Amino acid sequence: MNRLKEFAQDDSGAAAVEYGMLVALIAAVIVGVVALLGTEIKTAFTTVQTALK
Repeated sequence: MNRLKEFAQDDSGAAAVEYGMLVALIAAVIVGVVALLGTEIKTAFTTVQTALK
């Protein structure tokens, strides 16, 4: 019974799981921003490239 209580109170892997979820959330936000602004960024770079020629 003591082992079960110790196991229930052990949170040594919780930090790693939380960091993993945070990294996944940041990656999802980056993908979303690139998907929304991708064509606008491409247009801006194309305009700069054309101006430099």
